[in-house]
Amino acid sequence: MKTLAIIPAYNEEGSIERTVEELIEKAPFVDFVIVNDGSSDGTRALCIEHGYNMIDLPINMGLSAGFQTGMKYAWRKGYDCTLQFDADGQHDPACIGSMVSKMEESKADIIIGSRFVTEKKQASARMTGSALISAIVRLTTGHKIADPTSGMRLYSKSMIERFAKAYDFGPEPDTIAYLMRHGARVTEVQVNMRERTAGESYLNFAKSLKYMLRTCISILFIQWFR
Repeated sequence: MKTLAIIPAYNEEGSIERTVEELIEKAPFVDFVIVNDGSSDGTRALCIEHGYNMIDLPINMGLSAGFQTGMKYAWRKGYDCTLQFDADGQHDPACIGSMVSKMEESKADIIIGSRFVTEKKQASARMTGSALISAIVRLTTGHKIADPTSGMRLYSKSMIERFAKAYDFGPEPDTIAYLMRHGARVTEVQVNMRERTAGESYLNFAKSLKYMLRTCISILFIQWFR
């Protein structure tokens, strides 16, 4: 399957080179495009210096807009599937092959790179939030997703088209739940997740709590009026 890794990047100069070079080394069968989301640091300069395939957004538009930009690119270029892939080094490209194989075998629409297919969730505030989202997804869709907040997801060609043409589709659990309720086939594959290699996550404790609450409310109520 012709696969494109979409790598949204905002101020990732400390990790973008390592992330891309590891992707090239461990998953040479995957093309990639970096969506530079109006970075104010040296991310853009590094991508140009190394000749990386890049879409350069002039201002910071956020993850959803950056990801949809990548989906529009994938749709126009005729890719069979796309991979949502973090620029911060947390996703292990060695796991991509098993995700692509699973999509080919199962004909699923979305493959989630999950931390919790064979491993148990650790006891923490963030994992409690993840468990709550899992419960709400199961309540509203009838299907169990062990790792709904995983940012490593593989999308089929039909999903590429939907994301490319819909203005309000973001790479978040509420959209995944919405798609599941409308017939999308979603499955999970065990992957390795690592700590961020450089920089800081925008999700501190307060923002993480706000994100969890907003996601739960969206799945329970807002998505029914979408």
